[in-house]
Amino acid sequence: MAHNIAITYHATEEEKFVFNNILNGENLFFIHDVKDIKEKQKILSETDILLSWNPTLELEDVDMNALKNLQFVQLLSAGYDHLNFNYFSKQTIIASNQGAYAKPMAEHALAMILALAKKLTIYHNLLTQGIFDQLKSMTRYVHGSNLGIIGYGSIGKETVKLMEPFDVNIYAINTSGKTDDSVQFIGTLNDLDFVLKNSDILLISIPLNKETEGLIGKRELELMKSDAILINVARGDIISEKDLYEHLRTHPKFSAGIDAWWIEPFKYGKFEIHYPFFELPNFLGSPHNSSVVPNSLIDGAKQAATNVKRYINNETIKGLIKK
Repeated sequence: MAHNIAITYHATEEEKFVFNNILNGENLFFIHDVKDIKEKQKILSETDILLSWNPTLELEDVDMNALKNLQFVQLLSAGYDHLNFNYFSKQTIIASNQGAYAKPMAEHALAMILALAKKLTIYHNLLTQGIFDQLKSMTRYVHGSNLGIIGYGSIGKETVKLMEPFDVNIYAINTSGKTDDSVQFIGTLNDLDFVLKNSDILLISIPLNKETEGLIGKRELELMKSDAILINVARGDIISEKDLYEHLRTHPKFSAGIDAWWIEPFKYGKFEIHYPFFELPNFLGSPHNSSVVPNSLIDGAKQAATNVKRYINNETIKGLIKK
């Protein structure tokens, strides 16, 4: 028996081709293309699988109670903190698009690390002012550094691969505290202080949940080395916005690269910061575009559709979210 699968976001023609190809034989409904609310409600009432980026926003014009027959939700996003679990029954299985964008995000993390270590923006701006002081323009040596990774999953591991030529020492944190990889240290969040103290570079690539919200605050930042580099490609709320700003302001040798912000359009419909980060010379920001490269959305769609296929075939589902 064919499943009724609703794709709730505005899928491109290429993405539609991917879904139709991988989920051939299933009943696919592209909800964004359905303009009549009653028809949309009817489709959703008969839907048992949902493919979404952000169902809260994508289905804001319908009664979410219509999803009474929903069995499985597959997100296109790797993160899931934007999801309103109250819309779904306890029996509904939900999966994130785990690791779908790890490779480009790892490249972005490496770019930020090198840009901050070599102080590229600082010296670029000085050059625009006509200041050319080669001998005093000291930069950081990345080779042999200790790289701490909070969230040693797909992104963390891809970043390690890219940093192998720099002979970095890996201090990693994951859920189990175990790995078969060659690392200097592996632990859990119980070992956070140890990793913070030993890291020259710290990559945050852990999901945002109740356990990790506000994980890095004033105390944790002060445990870090005075000239450490912090990179966040995960979620803004893992770090205290106020505490990070104050630490950067009062510790000029410390630097941070932020790709994931506290208030972003995807979740809140707007971008907003509460402190003047961009006035700081030891800060680098990007508009949460670490995963945005050519074909990344197509690749993400393929992985999400394949995971739906696993669900349909009663195979092991990747990215299962514990509600």
